[in-house]
Amino acid sequence: MKAFRLDELEAERAANDGAYLQFLRERNMSVGLYALNAGDRDPQQPHRQDEVYVVVSGRASLTVGTETSDVARGSVVYVPAGTTHRFHHISEDLRVLVVFSPPES
Repeated sequence: MKAFRLDELEAERAANDGAYLQFLRERNMSVGLYALNAGDRDPQQPHRQDEVYVVVSGRASLTVGTETSDVARGSVVYVPAGTTHRFHHISEDLRVLVVFSPPES
């Protein structure tokens, strides 16, 4: 078993001055913590892997392909591989668990 605490992951991510911290990588998936602060621009490009976002905190809009949805704590969104997607109108600091399958390369 591998167990993690979000507060510790957030501290590690912040200490490394990055918006993304991959903290688990296995044969069929990887998991990371993605952080965007209120007003930030999301620089993401489409990924070659399927993704699942679980919003831990914050508020924003998320556009996936041609669909846009407001997201907040508790939102879960699936993004198919190769699909253009981006968080925007980030009104509260956003913290998101990201699951990639297969693992992000």
